Amino acid sequence: MLLQTNRLLIREITIHDTGHIHELHSLPETDEFNTLGIPDSFQTTENIINEWLTSQTVTPQTSYVFYIELIETKQFIGLIALKMGKPKFKNAEVWYKIHVNHWQKGYTTEALQRLISWGFNELNMHRIEAGCAVDNIASSRVMEKVGMMPEGRKRKNLPLKGTWSDSFIYAILDDDFYNSEHKPTT
Repeated sequence: MLLQTNRLLIREITIHDTGHIHELHSLPETDEFNTLGIPDSFQTTENIINEWLTSQTVTPQTSYVFYIELIETKQFIGLIALKMGKPKFKNAEVWYKIHVNHWQKGYTTEALQRLISWGFNELNMHRIEAGCAVDNIASSRVMEKVGMMPEGRKRKNLPLKGTWSDSFIYAILDDDFYNSEHKPTT
């Protein structure tokens, strides 16, 4: 699976991406609001990636983890994923993790817009949702920029660095997407 925007190439991960993904997962800045935690070894990252790779072989595929790179330089900038729920509900959850060197450049918004477009146009989703820690203001802004609406707050559901954090829940419906200025043109 390959998705593209004007600046980004978004493709499914491979085992060859392990080094870049391990570096991303090991950064304290990207770990601040991540429930995964910093891996204790390269092997731990390999194990996570092997789970993701196994999910790519299931038919029908319901879980997608994408490697994001800049088209111009082929530089790795992060990960974005979509996991489908039960078929009857036609829903999915998205998440993303971007390398600190590429924050505040619009890449996350661009990648999420493309993933949402793919989810509605190709996977025929009805609802796509995401969540973030209440203190993760940057992530909240990204979700709002792509047309996701805040739906509520879950209390103390995220284990972050030994403490429990509340999270905000965001979602966009197919009706919202098709009647929105947030649809990407690419």
